[in-house]
Amino acid sequence: MILDHAYEVITDDIFLRLGDLVPGSEVFLKLEGLNPAGSIKLKAAVSMVEDAEGAGEVLPGGRLIESSSGSLGIALALVATAKGYSFTCVTDPNTSPHSTALMRALGAEVVQVSHRDANGGFLGTRIAYIRERLAAEPDLVWLNQYANPANPRAHETHTATAILSEIARVDHLFVGAGTSGTLMGCLAHFRKHSPATQIIAVDSEGSVTFGHPAGPRHIPGLGTSRRPEICHPQAPDKIIMVPEAEAVRTCRSFARRGIFVGGSTGSVLAAVARMAPDIPENSRVVALSPDLGDRYAQTVYNDDWVARTFGPEALSAGELVGQAGR
Repeated sequence: MILDHAYEVITDDIFLRLGDLVPGSEVFLKLEGLNPAGSIKLKAAVSMVEDAEGAGEVLPGGRLIESSSGSLGIALALVATAKGYSFTCVTDPNTSPHSTALMRALGAEVVQVSHRDANGGFLGTRIAYIRERLAAEPDLVWLNQYANPANPRAHETHTATAILSEIARVDHLFVGAGTSGTLMGCLAHFRKHSPATQIIAVDSEGSVTFGHPAGPRHIPGLGTSRRPEICHPQAPDKIIMVPEAEAVRTCRSFARRGIFVGGSTGSVLAAVARMAPDIPENSRVVALSPDLGDRYAQTVYNDDWVARTFGPEALSAGELVGQAGR
């Protein structure tokens, strides 16, 4: 395969079989981190930028701005620099230094807000900063992943289509919810083409996306402190809220098996393990892994950070997830 641009390298057909996670059933982990941007967010980034280009909102040499806790910022930095746009990413203290460094290496301006919003997170503060910049600099274009229909459309067109193409029958699909673009896009496609599939949304405790109480969160990826406009909270068949400490233990457990995944994937796999006793035998389960573990080496996989953030009990990988049984 020969392509002309790095942002065209989207690997949508790689699944890792996890034979022991749900006894008596097949589990497939869809690996989304094997592209030049390192995450599932590359699809949304390309979709939103090209949609803005098609609408005439972004002209040659244009200036883009977006709020991101890491992965989308990296993806947009890659797409923007390849297309000749400048890009400003508004982040917060939960964004890893590694992600910030990657964005800057790709030529992005990175601005970090530091004040928590009314729900204890940073999303409201990030968006308020963007609105201030837009008022002062009218040539800036905010892609607004939280309300932009091109975000879920990317996953309806690519992610969900690829799942049903590779795994013809899917009984349960587990999807982490951040902006909810991936979730909403998969829901739209599966409701049309595989209505029997049960869609399980996975979120972090402390997130308000699905109407749960607000609380502090430390791992970027899942959860919001303000419900995104594209999210329809009643759409999933089931919602599983996972404490971040449980996600950390799950990540560390899978790392001991040579499966190095990011914090969001840890939450998704923890949800699969938790629901395993209720999944009928001979089911086919797909879980989405948004990114890999390299961006979390100094957080989720760092003993000092984990003990300081969640307490020493979170250091133990504990029982291998696949041995949870029925």
